[in-house]
Amino acid sequence: MDNKIDGKAVAEQTRGSVARAVAGLDVTPTLAVVLVGDDPASHVYVRNKIKFTEEAGMRSLEHRLPATATQAEVVEIVRALNADNEVDGILVQLPLPKHIDSDAVIAQIDPAKDVDGLTDVSAGRLVLGQAGLRPCTPTGSVILAKAALGDLTGKHCVVLGRSILVGKPAALMFLEQNCTVTIAHSRTQNLADVCRSADILVAAVGRPQMVQEDWIKQGACVIDVGINRVPSVKRPGKFRLVGDVDYKPARKVAGAITPVPGGVGPMTIACLLRNTVLAACDRRGLKRPENLKI
Repeated sequence: MDNKIDGKAVAEQTRGSVARAVAGLDVTPTLAVVLVGDDPASHVYVRNKIKFTEEAGMRSLEHRLPATATQAEVVEIVRALNADNEVDGILVQLPLPKHIDSDAVIAQIDPAKDVDGLTDVSAGRLVLGQAGLRPCTPTGSVILAKAALGDLTGKHCVVLGRSILVGKPAALMFLEQNCTVTIAHSRTQNLADVCRSADILVAAVGRPQMVQEDWIKQGACVIDVGINRVPSVKRPGKFRLVGDVDYKPARKVAGAITPVPGGVGPMTIACLLRNTVLAACDRRGLKRPENLKI
């Protein structure tokens, strides 16, 4: 039985749902992306985001700045996008150059347009259980778990990792799905035992292949958020991508498991598009599309 959770396929389904939701609106949601510098990976991500935004029937705007741009220049663009009523979502592509304070820039984004779900207001709404824009990677993790298991009510979810970007919001979002949630991390006592108790194990600790086969309960659903570059054994001088889970042996015991790459990664962009539609509706007092509910 194939127990691989195909993130690419689920992302395609999610983008299809976004496109159908857009077709039912009287407005065209607009996503603005701010890209600073020449990071090759960032350019690839932005190119894909623009491509999928337009494929879903939405409008895409792009603001490119050189790596020498000042923090004030980036903030000026963000504030201009805040003031532009045609713009529904603002994405500042991370990482920013080292001389720019990313947190200070993110703090300038209008929470109503915070499609990455990174502002203090977005985080507060998540903690309080209020409607808002949720971070994309945790959202994608929940969608993938539901694709594998259906209703998550009553499942024990262990989130390995406590970062503000993934671990903490993922824990809160699985709580919203009526899971019983445990947050574990590198200093958790009897860590392998804690992970082994999970019906759903979300690995988001940022350590290559840390989670071993014997850390996983037979039949558990494993969502591997990690993306780590490690030296290639077969190709000296080259690198390969691995997750936080030792995938091949883990696959022998997991009931369902995401690969790296091709698991959570594709969902991040799909959930960004989803957030753009939700932002467009929320800003205009429109009802959120039923087909975008999680």
